[in-house]
Amino acid sequence: MDRSSYIFGVYPVLEALNSDQQIDKIYLQKGFEKQKGETILKKAEALGVTINIVPQEKLDKLTRSNHQGVVAIASPISFPSLENVVEAILQTVQTPLFLILDQISDVRNFGAIIRTAECTGVHALIIQKKGGAPVSGDTVKASAGAIFSIPICKVDHIKDAIFYLQSSGVNVIGATEKASKTIYQTSLEGPLALVMGSEGKGISKSVLALLDDQASLPLCGKINSLNVSVACGAMLYEIVRQRTLV
Repeated sequence: MDRSSYIFGVYPVLEALNSDQQIDKIYLQKGFEKQKGETILKKAEALGVTINIVPQEKLDKLTRSNHQGVVAIASPISFPSLENVVEAILQTVQTPLFLILDQISDVRNFGAIIRTAECTGVHALIIQKKGGAPVSGDTVKASAGAIFSIPICKVDHIKDAIFYLQSSGVNVIGATEKASKTIYQTSLEGPLALVMGSEGKGISKSVLALLDDQASLPLCGKINSLNVSVACGAMLYEIVRQRTLV
């Protein structure tokens, strides 16, 4: 992870939380949240910042410095509200395309997906506040800078984002090997949101139950799965192909 995005120490982290600095995630040493970290914990929770309680060894590896029990990861971007972004896009774009990531955890996959999303005309990405890869300097590098060209919205729950998009007239489709049809047998021309699942578990069951449609990619070899960033690219470019032919 890019160490230049780290802020550590009680007072530096508090100052960052009280400023306009975007904080993506905070690591608190186990037991520390009940002592000096209580103020940080309350402030971070009020701002919706992800908090991870970790052993001291984790923080020692992150900073190799006197972290005082707390390390924050500064985000290189801001996160606009989902409602504002969706409303603006629906007013200006006839066939919007959204990409929802259900807890992608690998920074390199996350960055590669952002890069592909920007190249394929995705209008906005939606991620969950907790459980996913941090938005850090490494994400910027993996995205080749594309992260600055596409809005990323953080939500408390992916399910709430899906309900909101569906109520706004957007069809929500999930990429899953459990689907009975392939992406090539699926109509993708209208307002659309594509959901990609995590590296290990795929799309969670509770999210799958909400989708308007599901589609898979045909696998012709012996390996039964694709890297999520590769699968996402294949899905997005089929959307581009269908919309280009319209």
